[in-house]
Amino acid sequence: MGLLKRQVILIGFGLACIFVLTARQLSQSWSNDPPSLRLRDYNNFQSTFYNQSRASNATRYGSRRPYAPQPKFVPGSPKPPGSKYNRTLVVPRTKKEDTSWIHEELPDWDSAIYVVDDPKAPLHPPRNKGHEVMVYLSYIIDFYEELPDVAVFMHAHRKAWHNEDFFDGDAADILRRLSLERVIREGYMNTRCAFAPGCPAWIHPGAVDEDESKQEEVLLARAWGELFPDIQVPSVSSQPCCAQFALSRDRIRAIPRARFIFYRDWLLQTELSDYITGRIWEYLWQVVFTGEPVLCVEESVCLCDGYGFCFGGPEQYRAWRNLDAEREALQRQFDDWVFMAEDYEVAKAEGLVDELEEMKILPPAEEAEIEAQLAEKNKMVVDLFDAAVERGKDPKNRASEAGRPWKEGDGF
Repeated sequence: MGLLKRQVILIGFGLACIFVLTARQLSQSWSNDPPSLRLRDYNNFQSTFYNQSRASNATRYGSRRPYAPQPKFVPGSPKPPGSKYNRTLVVPRTKKEDTSWIHEELPDWDSAIYVVDDPKAPLHPPRNKGHEVMVYLSYIIDFYEELPDVAVFMHAHRKAWHNEDFFDGDAADILRRLSLERVIREGYMNTRCAFAPGCPAWIHPGAVDEDESKQEEVLLARAWGELFPDIQVPSVSSQPCCAQFALSRDRIRAIPRARFIFYRDWLLQTELSDYITGRIWEYLWQVVFTGEPVLCVEESVCLCDGYGFCFGGPEQYRAWRNLDAEREALQRQFDDWVFMAEDYEVAKAEGLVDELEEMKILPPAEEAEIEAQLAEKNKMVVDLFDAAVERGKDPKNRASEAGRPWKEGDGF
């Protein structure tokens, strides 16, 4: 056999091996995806924006590689007490959503409102994908050199169940009480303090069985490997839901702008759907800005140092929570009795004997006793809450509950 012929055969054999191995890898990779997600969440699109804008790494990312070693995050230093902070609220919205509440309720805040479905809007992302993720990354990329002291990233709606319940779900109240000093010190702060959902151990990247309540879990490991090639996939990734947080300028700039472009490019080209990419990133923001896969800050610390609700420590906070839960349970029970009494009177007036026999009505004396217990618990809950607000006005108390040093003259 001639030399040339042997070389051709060897090359052909090598190519065949590569083909078989690649096919096997793809088959194994796709077989790990649950059928429901495989069919529903992969779109097989090719991003025109991504291909056209990515002329070369040098042009796209500049002189700094998108993947340098992980930055070393350091605590920030707040300004002297009484100083003003530049602050911007970053919000994604559709053309149909109303964000007028921002200007009406927060006139002293700047805002960057991206209209995700209007390419003619002054601020708009390159593509409407990934829910809020695309807008958050686009803002950082667009304004990297002009960032405020603090940027807060939130959704367009003013009231929502996932907003911190201490404010009855009102985003405007959250921002009015937010301690910008804590944001500066921490660099990154989730605006939600309540653990559920998201903490203490919510997402397990190695999971292979789909959980309908967190469909992103079975896909997180694959996304992690693509987004963070220099960080080992963790066993758990957790923080309080739901992709709303505050950042200091220094924390953002601790990360090269090129890396944010890299993240957005991933979002533009990935075959994962809009829904799944948004859900995946809910549990990645803390990794990007703190380097920690799990960031479940003690609720009492978050509420005290972040918003000024200082109950005296974790045990006192949990005791108040338990008392409030008892009050709510007693209130529901009492309301049921009241409704039953009303139904009883109706049945009595209509002569419905069978229904009357099934109804258990509280005797007047017992009803009065329950009312008194409810009034007492209501007063205790309100008094302890008011005391927590008063305690939170003292920056020394906030420092103590947060476990950080404090000296005379320090602010929050």
